[in-house]
Formats: sequence, structure tokens, C-alpha cells
Amino acid sequence: MSEEKYHSASHCKYLIQYHIIWCPKFRFSVLKGNVEDALKQILQKICNDYNYHIKSLEVMPDHIHIFIDVPQTVAPYAMWLELLKVSALSNYLKRICNLKSSMQDVELYGQEGILSQL
Repeated sequence: MSEEKYHSASHCKYLIQYHIIWCPKFRFSVLKGNVEDALKQILQKICNDYNYHIKSLEVMPDHIHIFIDVPQTVAPYAMWLELLKVSALSNYLKRICNLKSSMQDVELYGQEGILSQL
């Protein structure tokens, strides 16, 4: 494996990456168009604020895959909570993206997700 992708701290080398999957509640296909663009911008801003590096980000109509590289000082649960801030923005996303009135009661994200450490 290449040494270039590892990070260095004062007494160690590390590579901590997580693959996170989110799904809208009931897997409604609402993550498209303006919603997709807004989510990508919001996730990029959150990751920049916390020094996480997005390796891959895919927004599908019914789920999101994000693969991120985090510092060694970040606990998985703390990182998960920071990224769940997107859940708090669901009303904002609904408003700016003009979701159909039938979808106004749909939560963009449940609290469930899959977090795997590679």
C-alpha cells in the first residue's frame, strides 16, 4: 500500500475512513434535482468545518453514500452526530427545493444509518 495516503501524527501513522449510508424515511425517492445539489453543498461545508475529507459522495434518489477520511482524534459517534446535522436541515431543504405537497410530511432522513470502518 502506498504511504502517501496515510496521515502522520506525532507518534503514529493512520488512515481512518468511514463509509456512511443514509436513506430517507420509507426510502422515498426525493433526493434529486435541487435537493441533490443542496445536500452535496451542505455535506461539503460540514466536512470542511470539521477537517473531514470526502473521498466519494454519491446522492441517489433514495439514498446517499459518503466515504470520508477523518482525523485520528475523531470518535465515530461524534463524526456521525456532526453529519446528522443534515437531518436538522430537512425543513430547509424541503422549502428551497419545492417538494411536492404530498411529500411535505416525508422526513429526508431517519436516525438510522450504516457506519462501517475500513
